[in-house]
Amino acid sequence: MRILLVDDEAELAEPLSRLLQREGYVVDVAITGNEGSRLARQGGYDLLILDWMLPQVSGLDICRQTRSQGDVTPVLFLTAKDTVDDRVAGLDAGADDYLVKPFELRELLARVRALLRRPPTLDPPTPPDRLQFEDLALEERNQLAYRQGQSIELSEKETQLLAYLLRHPNQVLTHDRLYQAIWGDTDKPSSNVLAAQMRLLRRKIEPKGTLSLIHTVYGKGYRLGE
Repeated sequence: MRILLVDDEAELAEPLSRLLQREGYVVDVAITGNEGSRLARQGGYDLLILDWMLPQVSGLDICRQTRSQGDVTPVLFLTAKDTVDDRVAGLDAGADDYLVKPFELRELLARVRALLRRPPTLDPPTPPDRLQFEDLALEERNQLAYRQGQSIELSEKETQLLAYLLRHPNQVLTHDRLYQAIWGDTDKPSSNVLAAQMRLLRRKIEPKGTLSLIHTVYGKGYRLGE
């Protein structure tokens, strides 16, 4: 059985990893949200153990990313967050169990065994109304983007523009293609409107200190991703 443990507290992650290995599990450890997200996307794990508060990408977002891809791998949260609202948020994100720090190691092992005993789901759930690329997510219906655990309110056009980019990652999308997709034939605006909308969108989803995801391809259009 393979377990992915994502926790930035070395004083917890290291002994916990050794304990799980002594129980016969193969354990991969990540100490940042980005690394945990990358490993989780690769798949092949029987259980994900996620700390809620992580550098870069939160455990909550890793769980959401996993579920948005239709992955039904069991998820156990380890967190100091212990309010009812926190538990509800974790379970709504797709977590299967929740253990508040500090905890007894015997209880942790019991919960791990219980989750690994569950039969696999034959039909993965339908992915929610959520688009994802790296640490950026979008809920179209709610006009909300998420980056590094922060929610970002978008206008209708910003939502449509970001949704189109997220559906076509790592592609050069020409100005004409974007105009057609967002405004159509009957509502085509002046030539500088697309650039203005893109500036507003980038200002919201690429705050200072974050990696730029939307790139200008000069003379052609825009690209989401490298």
